[in-house]
Amino acid sequence: MTGRSIFNFLLKSVFLGVAVAALLLVFLPDLRQGKGLAQGLFNSPSVSASRESYFTALSRSAPAVVNIYSVSIENGSGLFRNQSRGRTNLGSGVIMTENGYLLTCHHVVADADSIYVAVQDGRILEAQIVGTDPLTDLAVLKVTADNLHIIPQVSEPDTHVGDVVMAIGNPFDLGQTITQGIVSRAGRNGLSNYVDFIQTDAVLNQGNSGGALVDSNGILLGITNANFQVLDSNNRARNVDGINFAVPYELAKRVMDEIISNGRVVRGQLGFVGGENRNRPGIDVSAVAKGSPADIAGIRPGDIIVAIDGVRLESASKTLDMIAETEPGTELEIELSRDGRSITLTATVAELRAGQ
Repeated sequence: MTGRSIFNFLLKSVFLGVAVAALLLVFLPDLRQGKGLAQGLFNSPSVSASRESYFTALSRSAPAVVNIYSVSIENGSGLFRNQSRGRTNLGSGVIMTENGYLLTCHHVVADADSIYVAVQDGRILEAQIVGTDPLTDLAVLKVTADNLHIIPQVSEPDTHVGDVVMAIGNPFDLGQTITQGIVSRAGRNGLSNYVDFIQTDAVLNQGNSGGALVDSNGILLGITNANFQVLDSNNRARNVDGINFAVPYELAKRVMDEIISNGRVVRGQLGFVGGENRNRPGIDVSAVAKGSPADIAGIRPGDIIVAIDGVRLESASKTLDMIAETEPGTELEIELSRDGRSITLTATVAELRAGQ
C-alpha cells in the first residue's frame, strides 16, 4: 500500500468517525452531559417529576365530608322483650354551610334516636335532624361547632358525560376513602326529579351514602347514594356493579333550602301522566289518577295539554317541574286539545306526598 493510499484510508476513517459521533450526539443527548454511551443506550429513560394528581382538589373538598353514625334503640321481643339494644347505621355527610348544616341521605338517619358526626379533624359532634325528604332520599342535619370546613360549591356546576369525578365517603367504616370514575349520565335538577340522578361508575359501598361526588377541581356535583338497587327477572332487588348514583347538587341544594325554611319539601301535583310528541308541541295525557286535581278538573287520557297558565308546553320534565314548584292550593288555567277542539279548564294544585 502506497503512502497516498494510507493517507486516503486514514482520512476516510476520521471522516466516518466524526459522522458517527455527530449522529450519536443528536440521537443520544445524554452523551452531551458526559453520561457515557452505556448509560445513554441501556438505562431506562428518565421519568418526569410531574404527574397527574387530584391531591389539591381533594384537599379542598375531603375535609368537608364527615362520617355519620346514627343510633336507634330497638326493643327486644319474646323472652327478651324487656331488654333493649342499640343499632348503629353507618353513612357519610357533607358540611354545606358555616353555621353547621349538613346534607346526608334519609335512609342513613331514618328512625335514629341519636346521631353522631365524626369530623375529619377528630371532633365527634352530636347532630339534630332538621328535616328529611324521602322522595330524593335526602336529609338535613345541624351541628353546633366552630371552624367547620365547607365543601366548595358553585351555583350551577357544569356537569357533562365523561367528566372525571371522585366519590368521598366512609365505606364499611374504613375511614374516609376516595374512589374515581366518570359521569355516565347527567341528571335533572327540578323538584319533580326524584329518579333522574347523576349516574357514575365511581365505586360506592355501604357507608358511602350521603357523601360527596366532586369534580376534578373539588367542586361538589352531588350527594352520593349507595342504596339504589334494580329488580331482576324474579322481582328481587339487587345491586349492579358499575352503576351508582348521586343526587345533583342543584336539586340537593334546593331540597336543603326548602327543609331549612319549612321543615320539609313542599311539591305540587295535578295527578296526570303524560309525554311529549315529537310531531307537535304539547303534552299527551296517558293516565289520570282517580280523585286527583286533574280528574276533578275534567282532564282525560288522550287529551293534549297545550299550555298551563299561558306557558306553552314542549317538555314533559319541565312541565312536571313547573307544577311541582307551584304552591299547593294555587289554581292553574289548563289549555288543552280534545278531538280537535280547544278546551280551557281550571285545576287546583294539590301537595305531592311520599308514596303518591
